[in-house]
Amino acid sequence: MSDITMNPLDDASADPFAIAAEAAADIARLSGVERHDIALTLGSGWGRAAELLGETIATIPATDITGFTRPALDGHVGTVRSIRARDGRHVLVIGARTHYYEGYGVRRVVHSVRTAAATGASIMVLTNGAGGIKPTWQPGQPVLISDHINLTADSPLEGANFVDLTDLYSPRLREIARSVDSSLDEGVYCQFRGPHYESPAEVQMARIIGGHIVGMSTALEAIAAREAGMEILGFSLITNLAAGIQKTPLSHEEVIEAGRQAEPVISDLLARVIEAL
Repeated sequence: MSDITMNPLDDASADPFAIAAEAAADIARLSGVERHDIALTLGSGWGRAAELLGETIATIPATDITGFTRPALDGHVGTVRSIRARDGRHVLVIGARTHYYEGYGVRRVVHSVRTAAATGASIMVLTNGAGGIKPTWQPGQPVLISDHINLTADSPLEGANFVDLTDLYSPRLREIARSVDSSLDEGVYCQFRGPHYESPAEVQMARIIGGHIVGMSTALEAIAAREAGMEILGFSLITNLAAGIQKTPLSHEEVIEAGRQAEPVISDLLARVIEAL
């Protein structure tokens, strides 16, 4: 069990993978499900997808699981849910994301991903709400992540651990997603440190270096998932056009409202993609 002030991951001498194994054992004990097949992190706007995946076997407060931190952000439910899909597979739904900007360190940011791998999940689906750089995109539009640019100046990898990130966001899984919805566009996700929104100049920098989506999550988690040997699929919900592309000021309330309005459509999409994986 963990809370915000005391967490075993904060001990620099601790093994984060051993702590993830403890967390996986907690999930198995509290859910009665020994192994999960797919893991899904629900970002802003994606929450209702869990209701469409199948039968909920257990809903566990995140702080009952070793190493997890209570979410600081509205729009994240603070639970981990075990769901039995219609085809019998078990899906681990993570509604408790720790963001880099919360200041707890990268180990806490990627702990949920490492825990998912320790439960047996071989596929990691990462979702988020983000700003769009392509002017043709509209708020409420889901897009696939084709690659990322990590602008946090940090990494979840420790020591001389050289992990290849070629095809990090699985072409196979993206093709399956497009077979469910052929209209899905895709783009390169840029993770900034946050918590402030990007300036118009930073958005233009992201565009110039090849970015199409700007946000404050996902890239570090994807790196940890690759390190763990998982196959990764990423979705962004475009909640707003990024600063300087959108002419009005940005606000967190706008992000939440765009997610709320898009939630029925994108949740159904995500559930159908999970079923097809």
